[in-house]
Amino acid sequence: MPHSSAASPSVQAALLAGEPERAAYRDYAQPGMDRVRNFYRNNHQHQTLDFVRAKKAQWLGFSQREMTPWAALEFLNTLVDESDPDIELPQISHLLQTAEAIRADGHPDWFVLTGFIHDLGKVLCLFGEPQWAVVGDTFPVGCRFSERIVYPEYFALNPDSADARYNSENGIYTPGCGLDAVHMSWGHDEYLYQLMKPYLPLPALYMIRYHSFYAWHREGEYGHLTDAQDRAHLAWVQKFNPYDLYSKNERPPVLAELKPYYEDLMAKYLPAQLKL
Repeated sequence: MPHSSAASPSVQAALLAGEPERAAYRDYAQPGMDRVRNFYRNNHQHQTLDFVRAKKAQWLGFSQREMTPWAALEFLNTLVDESDPDIELPQISHLLQTAEAIRADGHPDWFVLTGFIHDLGKVLCLFGEPQWAVVGDTFPVGCRFSERIVYPEYFALNPDSADARYNSENGIYTPGCGLDAVHMSWGHDEYLYQLMKPYLPLPALYMIRYHSFYAWHREGEYGHLTDAQDRAHLAWVQKFNPYDLYSKNERPPVLAELKPYYEDLMAKYLPAQLKL
C-alpha cells in the first residue's frame, strides 16, 4: 500500500517527545500515583486464569450491540485511563495524537488506522466492566508472573501465585508454544484483536494485541513462550510503541479538523457497523 509523504523533522519533533523527555514517561514512582497503584492492586489481584477464561466466554461472542466505528470512538471521550501515569486527557485525544504521529512519519494507511483505533476495545467500560479489567499493562496468566511487570508485589494477592499448576516458569504452557496459545490478562487489547481479525493485516493485529505487553516488547520477558511468528512480529510492536507512548502531551489535535480523514480511513478498512 502506498505511503503518505513524510513530515519534516520539525513536525515530527512536535508530535513525539524527544529523547531527554522520554525518561519521564511511565514513571510509576512519581508523586501522586495512588490512583495508578490502586488500579494495579485490583488488576493483579483479580486477573487469574479462571477470570480470563470467563471474560473471553462473556465478551468474545460480540453480542452486546451494534455501533458505527465512529460512535464507539466518541464514547472514549468520556474515559480517562486510570492506569496511565502520563496524561489525563480523554482517550480520543490520545488516539488522534498516536495516529497523527504515525501519519507524519509516512507510514502506510493501515498503520495510521491502527494507531487511531488501538484503544477502541476500551468500550468494554461502556458495557460495565471496571477499568482494572479493561486497561493497563497486560501479561500472561497460567504461568509465573514476571518481576518485570509493573507493581509486581501485588501479584502476592493473586491466588494463582500460590497454585502449583500456574506458578512455574511455563505453567500450563509448553516452551515455544507461541503467544497465540497463551492466555493474556483480560482487557481491551485481546477484545479488539479478536474484533479486528477479519479486517487488518497481521502486523496491525500484533500491535493491537500486544501493545500493552510491556514485559515482552520492552523488558524481554516470556521469550520462552514465543514462536517464530511472534519473534518476527515483535519489531512491529516495538515500532508502534513510541507512537503510543511518546505522542502523549497536553496539546491534543483538533478533532473537527481531522474527522473527515479518519472517517474515510475507517470506511476503507472497517464495516459500517461493528458488532461489539
